Amino acid sequence: MQQFETLIHGRSSITIDQAHRLRELVADWQLLSDLSFADLILWVPIRKDVKLWPTGHVAVAHIRPTTAATVFMDDVIGNEVTWGSRSQIDEALSSGEIIRTSEPERVGEVLIKEETVPVFFDGAVIAVISRHRNSDLMRSPGALELNYREIAHSLYRMVAEGSFPYRNAGSLFEPVPRVGDGLIRLDVNGVISFASPNARSAFSRMGWKSEIENHKLGDVAEAVFKNSPDAQEEGIKTRLNGKVLRRVEIDNQGATIDLLVLPLLVGDDRIGAIVLLQNVTELRRRDRELVTKDATIREIHHRVKNNLQTVSALLRLQARRIEDPGAASALNEAVRRIASIALVHETLSSSSESDVAFDLVLTSLITHALELSPRMGELSIERNGELGSLESRLATPLSLVITELMHNALEHGLAEKGSTLYINLARYSNECVITIVDDGIGLPEGFDLATSAHLGLQIVRTLTENELKGVLRLSSTDAGTTASLRFPL
Repeated sequence: MQQFETLIHGRSSITIDQAHRLRELVADWQLLSDLSFADLILWVPIRKDVKLWPTGHVAVAHIRPTTAATVFMDDVIGNEVTWGSRSQIDEALSSGEIIRTSEPERVGEVLIKEETVPVFFDGAVIAVISRHRNSDLMRSPGALELNYREIAHSLYRMVAEGSFPYRNAGSLFEPVPRVGDGLIRLDVNGVISFASPNARSAFSRMGWKSEIENHKLGDVAEAVFKNSPDAQEEGIKTRLNGKVLRRVEIDNQGATIDLLVLPLLVGDDRIGAIVLLQNVTELRRRDRELVTKDATIREIHHRVKNNLQTVSALLRLQARRIEDPGAASALNEAVRRIASIALVHETLSSSSESDVAFDLVLTSLITHALELSPRMGELSIERNGELGSLESRLATPLSLVITELMHNALEHGLAEKGSTLYINLARYSNECVITIVDDGIGLPEGFDLATSAHLGLQIVRTLTENELKGVLRLSSTDAGTTASLRFPL
């Protein structure tokens, strides 16, 4: 699409709305290419002002069919033709009519038949589609080829009238089933006049035993849907009558089919519809497996959190029974570290995502740190910035690192003076930067993080280097201590 904008910029009088319409066309035109077994090229007139006569045309998009061999081995995007050198493109643009050649043209070893279709939008022809197909491959068409070609003619007429691509189709076309996955043609009453072999196979798998042609699609779908023990949905007949653009999914114990209904129009009159369908049984089975796995993973995180809280409670109980202050303090530090890990698992157990909403975890860590501070009530923690969601492999070690740094600042840096701890968070495209600053007494003279015997700081350094693959720096001034943590995403 960026190339599309580049090609028309400065060359064409195409407006923003017209360019948007052409992008919609290009997004949906694989259907046109496959139904007509043809390469399609989109040409935009070259002129600086719509009031001026074009000096030529530039090819801004090219699509190859999946139902036939391409007739162009090389990409033609960016090619220009002068006015008069390709009379069919000129005529389609100026007349607003579909132009069909009577005789194919030999290009190398291949006889190529070309047709041109004007692209109509808001009362004007804004571009031209040239359709190129190998005429030798279409000399003895069967029922499938004939139906595809007739449907293609109807859709090209809709392009020339401005009714295709469909307005406000939104997410209905995401993703579009391919023509080869299955196609059904409906008459104006919703009766199936043609069904491709893959379409018949899809309904056969769902339990339909006879031919589906000459039956209303809504009746067929309702019959196979009722085979499902969970059949509760109503209105399938109405939704599949071919009158309205819509997407419908039907399933039973045998299969699941995704159907896209596309009305065919001539002016304001509906002449029938086509239905693209795809057997998505395997996809839905995998979706259900993923949902089950997600629920299982969340339950595992919940149980891990509960087990960590049990271990934490046991350690806390043991700490209360120990008379040695040093041993009790060590157990309480272990409790704090376990609580930090449990917070991450608690967040994962209540989230449908595999990532951790780390800002919520940090809020709990800050609250917990203040509650355990020896100067509780006298100190405050100010936080600026956000980190957003992080992978769980980063969130767990990061929560421990921040816990240790906050606890170290509250217990030592702010033990005698100072009252505020500042946590600044910054997330960039490829890394995160966290600084924790206190206005306390600063680091001891001669302090070196690499040789420090403090267990908490050893844990911080190990997690930063080995788990976060980051860098931690501690510095001290008369205004206090700064811990700077930087790690890649």
